[in-house]
Parts: sequence; structure tokens; C-alpha cells
Amino acid sequence: MLAAICAAYGGPDAVRVCDVPKPTPRKGEILIRMRAACVTSGDARMRAARFPPGFALPARLALGIRGPRRAILGAEGAGIVESRGPGVSRFKEGDAVFALFGMRFGAHAQYAVLPETAAIAPVPRGFSFERAAAIAFGGSTALYFLRDLGKVAPGARVLVNGASGSVGIAAVQLARHFGAHVTGVCSAANAARVLALGAHATIDYAVRDFADGRERWDIVLDAIGNAPIDRARMALAPGGRLLAVVAGLGATLGAALRPRRGALRVLAGTAAERAEDLAALARLCESGIFDPPIDSVFALADIAAAHARVDTGRKAGAVVVTIPD
Repeated sequence: MLAAICAAYGGPDAVRVCDVPKPTPRKGEILIRMRAACVTSGDARMRAARFPPGFALPARLALGIRGPRRAILGAEGAGIVESRGPGVSRFKEGDAVFALFGMRFGAHAQYAVLPETAAIAPVPRGFSFERAAAIAFGGSTALYFLRDLGKVAPGARVLVNGASGSVGIAAVQLARHFGAHVTGVCSAANAARVLALGAHATIDYAVRDFADGRERWDIVLDAIGNAPIDRARMALAPGGRLLAVVAGLGATLGAALRPRRGALRVLAGTAAERAEDLAALARLCESGIFDPPIDSVFALADIAAAHARVDTGRKAGAVVVTIPD
């Protein structure tokens, strides 16, 4: 089968497409014929060994010294169940599914194997494989931070820093769904799109710093990693919460050991990977509440260009790769 291989850390050209053995599902596993996958910010960080501050050494020890141990990247994608290993009862051959691969990776290939207990759900009605591939990563991350950590309630004032990325776009829509008043931080070029997705207001980061003290929010969701508590406290109302989606080791440990900073709370961590969350997102997609916009679409043969697009930091939605038959 064809797969995009990242054998050594580096730039977008470190990823190349080649022939590798087709996997075989074992007991409790399903084989998915991949039709589309995304190159996420997590894929790009893994390819470039661009780990959050403090995580570089432990990440290389755990994930690979000179290159990713799991050379086929891809944290989310969609396809058709090709075959089942013994004991699988949750899916059958021919089911159209989308999945969150997480640190297993493997979605950038013609075939991928996952346990049937992994974060997998049926493709929403009316969705193409390209649109379905864009649901899981941004959607599940935003859901975890807003619902589970932030406990967003109706009437809350929520600011999304990085509102035009995959996580930010999902956060804008989900926060609005939860009844919050939403402000998105993005470029002027993406402001109209962020407003159309549900934000009540936007802030152009090139013109104004959201942490200038002029406004306060109950929740600041930082999907970029440039709003540590010392900066975000100027934007938080008394008792406010900083949701640090992208956090270094110090911020992560600080959030765990000392979550309260005065009257404020810092919440960080790794989003859960749950099939029930993907099913909930699928229902929101079918009802028109959640729409995962696509920034661009590339063929698998052009996956290096897809990585380059993610590296610009200017994508407005998911960067999707179509997988050939």
C-alpha cells in the first residue's frame, strides 16, 4: 500500500510517499480503507520535533530520538471498514467511519488498523470523507476543554485565541452552542469567516492585543500557546479560567499542581479520545450546529505541500489529504 513516511525529523520534505506492507487486523481490530485524512498541527509538530517548551527531551525519548517511531503520521481521518479481526462486533465491512488516531498515528496511508474500542464513529449523514476527516481533532479537543474543563455555561463570556485554526474554529462553534458570548482572535482576513461560524465579535491580533485590559472574559481558550497566565490574567474576569490547549511542561505541571493563580484558574492537559465524543460531534454536524471548515485539499502525493501549508500558521480550517484507491 501507499503511505506517507516520516523517517527523520525535519521540514515538510522529510515526508515522502512510498510502498509499505498492508496491515492485517488482529483480534478486536478493524482495518480501515482510508479515503481522506488531515495534516494537523500535531502532525506538523511531530514531523519537525517542534515540541512545547520543556517537552523536547521526554518527547524524543518516548516518540523517537532521530525520527518518529511511528513513521506513518496522521492523527485523524475517514474511510470504509475493509475487514475485521476476530471478536469485532461494533463495526461491519462497508461501514463509513471517521476516527481519531491520536498518538497511534497512521492515518496518512491507504489502510490503517485501529482497535474497535478506539475513538471511531459513523460518518455523519450527508458528509463527504473529506469533511468527515476534519471533525475529530479540532472538535474533540474543543469539546474537552470547553465542556469538561471549562464547564462553559449559558451567558459566559469566552475568548478564543487562534479562532481560525482547527481547534479554534470548533471552539467558536461549540462555545456558541453552549450559550456563551464568543469573541475570536484572528487575522482580519479570517474575521468574516469566524463571525459566520458563530462568534459575536473578533479581534484582529495585528491591530490590538486582547490582553490590553480593555475587556475581560470569563474564559480564555488559548489554541496557539502564546497566552500564558501572566499575559492572560489581563483579559480574565475575577474567577476566570485560562484553558491552555497548547502548553509547555511548566504550564502543564503548574496547572496540575497549582491550578489557582490568585482568583484565576489555569487548566491544561491532553484531550480525551472517546468514541462517544465523536458520536456527539457527528450529531452536531447532522443538525448543522458544527461545521468543520476545510482550508485546503491536497493529494497524498503532495503531502509535503500540505505540511508546508500547516507550517505557515495561516490555515483557516483543516488541511485535508485525499487517499487514492
